[in-house]
Amino acid sequence: MLSAAVKSRNPFPASSAAIAIIVLLGADTKQAFAANCDATATAGVDWTDCRKRNLILQRSDLSNSQLEDTDFSSTDLRNSNLAGANFTKAALARAMLNSSTAGNSNFEKALGYRTSFVGADLSGANFTKSEMQRADFSDAKLTGADFTKTELGRVNFSGADINNTAFSYSNLARADFRGAKFDTPIDFTNSYLYLTRFEGVDLSKATGIEQWQMDLTCGDADTVLPEGLEQPATWPCEEE
Repeated sequence: MLSAAVKSRNPFPASSAAIAIIVLLGADTKQAFAANCDATATAGVDWTDCRKRNLILQRSDLSNSQLEDTDFSSTDLRNSNLAGANFTKAALARAMLNSSTAGNSNFEKALGYRTSFVGADLSGANFTKSEMQRADFSDAKLTGADFTKTELGRVNFSGADINNTAFSYSNLARADFRGAKFDTPIDFTNSYLYLTRFEGVDLSKATGIEQWQMDLTCGDADTVLPEGLEQPATWPCEEE
């Protein structure tokens, strides 16, 4: 039988041993309790922090699912139901969400590069602080979407419905709004509009645009300016 003196010299008491085991388990334990990465694509699934790259998930129902930090790089999600899904901090580089329904979904701080949202319904979606460089939102429904403080360099918004959409403090350098549809106020407060394409666009209801911003843009004789602003002498721009 161990003496009390020997016991007192035990460098790994029970409580410390338990802590050590938890530390050793690390991220794997966190993953096991946080999500089921092997679960089938279904409404409300929890794929938090899971790797779902290069998959074919067309016509999936992922409505109201937890997809935070999930890696969907190059995954095909076309024609899927993504309404109310949480894509916070998700990786969406080269993912395809064409013609999907994603109303009121949360893409806050998501990372997208050349992501395709062509023809998708993104009404009320939250893209604040996300990075969507070179993404394609052409012909998408973006009514009430929030792109505040979003990186939108070279994004294609041609033919998109952007009624009541917010672009304040966003980077829209070289974004293309030609053919975009809106007849309600659109907020461009302090957005960066370097070479942003507004040829043929009626901006009369756009709010927050100041002359210094307009001077950076591209437009033509068919562009309608917000009240009080003048056509820049640099118009029209050359095609890139």
